[in-house]
Amino acid sequence: MFKAKTTADYIIALAIILLVNFILPRLLPGDPLHAIYGEEALMTMTPEVQAELIKRFALDQPWSEQFVSYIASLACGDLGYSYFYHAPVAAIIGGVLPWTLLLSGLAFVIATIAGWTLGVESGYRFNTKADGLILGIMMFVSGFPDFFAGILLLVVFGVSLAWLPLSGAFTPYSGFTGLELAADTARHLVLPLSALVLVRLAASYLFTRSAVVSIMGEAFIKTARAKGCPDYIIRYRHAARAALSPVVTAAGLSFSHIISGVLFIEVVFSYPGLGSLLYKALITRDYPLLQGILLLAAIKVLTVNCLTDLLCSKLDPRLTPPCPSRRTYHAYQDS
Repeated sequence: MFKAKTTADYIIALAIILLVNFILPRLLPGDPLHAIYGEEALMTMTPEVQAELIKRFALDQPWSEQFVSYIASLACGDLGYSYFYHAPVAAIIGGVLPWTLLLSGLAFVIATIAGWTLGVESGYRFNTKADGLILGIMMFVSGFPDFFAGILLLVVFGVSLAWLPLSGAFTPYSGFTGLELAADTARHLVLPLSALVLVRLAASYLFTRSAVVSIMGEAFIKTARAKGCPDYIIRYRHAARAALSPVVTAAGLSFSHIISGVLFIEVVFSYPGLGSLLYKALITRDYPLLQGILLLAAIKVLTVNCLTDLLCSKLDPRLTPPCPSRRTYHAYQDS
C-alpha cells in the first residue's frame, strides 16, 4: 500500500500539473483572435465586434477568474470549447485519441518486450562478441532523437525505396473494410512505430542486461547449474524473473518519454493523433485545446508512474515506492 507521503506527492504533482497546464498556453506570443480569424478578417471587424468576440471567448477575464472557472469546469468533466474547431475539446480529443493510444501502446509493449529479451540474452552472454555487438547497436540507436529517426526512416523506406506510405494512418477514399482496412492501417503504422521503438529500446535493454549480469553470480544460479538445469531454464525462469523489478521501473518511467516522443513522430508522419492536434492548437493559439491535450498527456504519465510504484512493491516488497532504480534511470537519461 501507498504511504501517506507517497499519496501526498502524487496530489501535489497533480496540482502543479493543473497550474502549469493553465499558465503555459497563456504565455505564448500572439493574438488569439488573429490566429482564429486571420489578419484579413480582423481588418474588416469593428472594435465592437472584436470586443464581443473577446468576451465570448472569456479572454477579457483576469487569470485568477479564468483559473477558478477552469478548475470548476474540469470538476464537471468539461475541458472547454475549442476556438478554432468550434466544438467541445473532449469531443475533438476523443476523435484522435485512439490513434495515439494505438501507436504509443504498441511502441511501449514492443520496446519493453524486445528490450527485455535482448537484455536477458546479452546479460547471459556477458563479455562475449554477441554481447558487445548488441550493446554497441543499442548505444548507437539510443542516441537518435525521435524526430530524426522518423525522418531517416521516412526518407529511406518511404521516399527512396517507396515500400511504405509516407503519411497518415490509412489511405483516404480507399473504400477498404475489414481485413483490408486493418492491413492498410498496419502499413501506415510501420514507420512511426519503428521510429519510436528503435529509440526507446535501449532503456529496457540496458536495465535488463545490468540486472541479469549482477544476478548471474548469485547462489541460486550456481545451484541451478549444479543441478544440471538447461540454459534456457536458468536464463528465463531464474535470472530473467529475478530481474523483473528494475525492468518494470524502467518500463514505467520510459512511458513518459514515449508520450513526448509520439507527439513529435505524429507531426513528422502527419499521423492523426494528439501530436498533430497539439501542433495545430499551437499554431492557432487555441488555449482550451492546448490545455486539454497537455493535461491528458500529463495525467497519463502520472497514472503510469503510480501503477509502476504499486507493481514494484508487489514484485519486491523490500522496495518502498518510489523504486530506488529511478535514480539510475534518470542518470541514464541525463547521460
